[in-house]
Amino acid sequence: MKKIIFIIAIIVLVSNSQSRAQVSLNFESGNKAIETGNCWAFGAVTYSNLEFRINGFWSGRSNQLTSPLLTSCWIKTPWIKLNSGNLTMKARLENSSGTSRAIVFSYIPYDNNAVSPTKEGTSTVFSTYTFPLPLSITVRDLTIPIPAEIASSPNTYKILISFIGTGGTSRAFSDDLIIPGNYNSNPANNCLPLVTIQDQDNDGVADADDAYPTDAYRAYNSYFPSQNQSGTLAFEDLWPAQGDYDFNDVVVDYRLQTVTNSANNVVEVFGTFDLRANGAAFNNGFGFQLDGIAPNKIISATGNSIGTPTIYSFAANGLENGQAFATYIVFDDSHRVLGKSSNNTNKNEITLPPARLNVHLKFINNGVPAAGGTVSNTQLTSNIFNFFIVSETWNGEVINENVKVTVQDRGKEIHLADRKPTSLVNSSFFATLDDASNPTNGKYYKTENNLPWGINIVQGFDYPIEKAPINKAYLHFVEWAMSSGVSYPNWFSGLAGYRNSEKIY
Repeated sequence: MKKIIFIIAIIVLVSNSQSRAQVSLNFESGNKAIETGNCWAFGAVTYSNLEFRINGFWSGRSNQLTSPLLTSCWIKTPWIKLNSGNLTMKARLENSSGTSRAIVFSYIPYDNNAVSPTKEGTSTVFSTYTFPLPLSITVRDLTIPIPAEIASSPNTYKILISFIGTGGTSRAFSDDLIIPGNYNSNPANNCLPLVTIQDQDNDGVADADDAYPTDAYRAYNSYFPSQNQSGTLAFEDLWPAQGDYDFNDVVVDYRLQTVTNSANNVVEVFGTFDLRANGAAFNNGFGFQLDGIAPNKIISATGNSIGTPTIYSFAANGLENGQAFATYIVFDDSHRVLGKSSNNTNKNEITLPPARLNVHLKFINNGVPAAGGTVSNTQLTSNIFNFFIVSETWNGEVINENVKVTVQDRGKEIHLADRKPTSLVNSSFFATLDDASNPTNGKYYKTENNLPWGINIVQGFDYPIEKAPINKAYLHFVEWAMSSGVSYPNWFSGLAGYRNSEKIY
């Protein structure tokens, strides 16, 4: 009859374990060393097959209970990620001798700062079962609720079960211990907790590494030049003529934030653009092309400043029409954005705060990419951003011998040195006046001796005052440009002999 009862009990335990994670101990291995190897621990508790065993062939048996101390006779579980629910077990006394007997339940938190090699923190008692008087050998079915403060916690705990008593010689038997939770010990590493990865949004990126731990569609941020630093773009707008060469016609500080998902595909880009100066007579526009990125790979582009009327034409997603690669116009008129009368290039005039535009390019929306497919973070590097301005040209109208009428010309793009223009450029400007562009060999927007019309200083830049050529403000600029960046790579720095502060705004 005893064997039939044991088989039924095992079936029940298997059924429960399939429906919910649990950690259990029924002593049926008959060998305490097996459970110890699986990170259970015992204090003055042995495995017993004596007649007072509770279920099956083996039960746990304590020493004589003669102390109220929780550290005299005990069973300690492995590390467990506890679920809500009840701890259940069976218990009985070996005889009725004694003045008191009880079982005390405590939980022990993991403490990485603990001195002990087990890294056990301070234990907390959460329940006590007292055997009723007069003492008897009746089997007790115990149901102990797991405390709310540790149930379903992301932290890991041990449960300490202490057998205490005073007077007499009776011992305690225990069996069929079941605890709701997931086994979380590593026998190969001194039984310390398993290293588990917290991933709230289940995107495969650990919360510790996830910039968006509760958003399955976003995972990482990258910044250029950095999260707290802006680069500076400065342009001379009289191309293809060298002009006054003061590089303050359009001065824009920029910072880029790229958000990618767990697959390292670009979800969105946030661009912060601060127009600092527009020391120009022309009404200049400013934008960028994403070299190699098709327009249909972007769902939407927002945040620019476009007046009415405008020379630009835009698609439904906000990008410019007629372009082979995704092109976005951040603003179409620097004077309208910052103001024409105060262009922040004359020291004797009031300095206006920069005009900020926050641009947002969306590549994936709620996990769904643009019609053209995804763009990986290796495709969208900082060098893909091809910045340029759009300037004005003479329309043939003359007011007098000193005044010619100029209008914005979409084809008159001015890019950084050797950056290819967009599909809408008017290539007839190339190799005219001071420009020595040669598309055949990849030379763009440079003079014969390599002087550019646009510069990008990722460390930030203090631009020249109005009508002060850049080479008069920065004394090694020409050497740097003519050497294609080999000589004086830090020409813009504040080193002695590198700049004339009187010529710098």
